[in-house]
Order: sequence, then structure tokens, then C-alpha cells
Amino acid sequence: MQTCWIVYNGSLTHDKFIDQALLLQEAAEKQGIQAILVKNYELLMNVQQSLPLRPDFVVFLDKDILLAKYLKNQGIPVFNDPNVIEICDNKAQQYIMLAHAQVPMPSTIIAPKVYREFSIQHTGYYEQVLETLQLPMIIKEAHGSFGMRVYLIETREQFFEKVEELSGIEYVFQEFIGNSRGRDIRVNVVGGQVVACMHRHSETDFRANITNGGTASPIILTERQKEVAIQAAAALNAEFAGVDLLFGDDEEPLVCEVNGVAHIRNIYNVTGINVGDFMISYILSKVEAFAI
Repeated sequence: MQTCWIVYNGSLTHDKFIDQALLLQEAAEKQGIQAILVKNYELLMNVQQSLPLRPDFVVFLDKDILLAKYLKNQGIPVFNDPNVIEICDNKAQQYIMLAHAQVPMPSTIIAPKVYREFSIQHTGYYEQVLETLQLPMIIKEAHGSFGMRVYLIETREQFFEKVEELSGIEYVFQEFIGNSRGRDIRVNVVGGQVVACMHRHSETDFRANITNGGTASPIILTERQKEVAIQAAAALNAEFAGVDLLFGDDEEPLVCEVNGVAHIRNIYNVTGINVGDFMISYILSKVEAFAI
């Protein structure tokens, strides 16, 4: 019998993190795989020794990128690949790659590196950003999940206060898509195919994330929405991805961001689809191909 490890972060004690792992475990066991849940800190990363036990593959549900790279270097197939997880976890990096692949997305400017307790005010740089993107705009930290560390900036005062606050932190400036205020689409892509999707909506927040109080409902995607979601996942080499789409002019899809470790419980509740089933099927096809 094949075995897999489902790795998640043991320091995050909220039920949704173990729940994510349990959905994948259920999917694996339905397909005859012995699935073992592993907290990230249960694996001792002794870089000069080999692991005494190893699975046939790892489903990595965390952003502990060093651990993912350690497991890959041990010769274990890791899904998603650690490089994909790392790129998706840094929004600045992913926007550079999405733009290079000509994926439709809001106009985006990567903030320059400014060391903590230093400032580039009065250089004219921020005035150039304001002139290019106009207000309101989004300022988004490079690292953040569940819609956190994303800020709607509506005044110059808010703008200058936030850029000073973020000194020493990677972040981006991004065009605010007013047509998509409080609404977006989450699309789960597995192996280059759309397997599930849902519409998210909030009456109280510019973000539609369910964690921030949004609600979700089923949606039928247009062919263009499918195409853009698949293109975005492919641009980042993500075998699994939760692609968030905004509604641009004439409802044209724009990629808000791509999640390399996308949670699948909410989309299961809305659609009845366990994305984990598709993930495990895809992994098995890849692992079998490796063995040939």
C-alpha cells in the first residue's frame, strides 16, 4: 500500500487547519492510500541525516517552505513543489511572474526595498505612484493570507501613513477594481483543470473573503474565467491552486492572486466537491509517471 504524509502547521491550533488535512486524508484513503497527518514540527530537519522513514509522497498544506525543501531534497515528491509554495506566498514575486506570462491582473507596482526606520518620502517616488494608480488604491503586503494585510487606501493621508508603517516590509501598490468591491470568485485548479469554484460576496468589506465575513454561493464560470484561472496557475507552475478572480470592466476576469496552499473546506460546503479527491488522483498519476 502506498503511503503519504499530509503536512500541516502544528502551531496553528484553529480547527480549520486540521480540518484541511482531514479532508485530504479522507480523499487519500478513498483511493487506497495510507495517509498520515504530520505536524510540521514533528519532522526534525537534521540536514546532515536522512529521514529514517519516508512516504511515497507528501501533500504539503503549509508555508513552512524550508521544511518542504528539506523533504524534496530527501528525494520525496512534494505537492505543491516548494518553489511554487514560496512564489505564491510572496505576492510581489507572483505578480512579477503573472505579468511576465501576460495574465490579466490589476495594474501593479512593486514597492522598492526601504530599510526599517528609513524613509524615501520627499524623493518624489510616492507622488509618482499616486499619479500612476490614482486613489483609491490597494496596498498589499507580500505575505498574508485570508485577505489579511490588504489595505484599501482612499486618501493621501492614509497613503503616506501606510507606506511609513510598512518601512522594512515587502509590499505592492495595486489598482483598486471598484467594479469588484466586495465580490470575487475562487477557482480551484488541479493539474491544469478547473475542478470547483464559488462566488464570494461581502456587504461590509471591500474584500470578499469568508474569513472577513463574506458569504459564498455556487457559480457557473464563463469560458474566459476558466481560461484566465488556468493561465494563472500555469504561469506559476502550480499543480494545485486557488485562483481568486476579480470582475473588471464588462465583468472581464482579472487575477487578484493565486494561492498555492488553498483551503478547500468552504468550497466543499458550497459545492459538495472535495477538491482533495482531484488532488490525490492527480498526484497518483504523477507518482506513477515518476516510477516508470
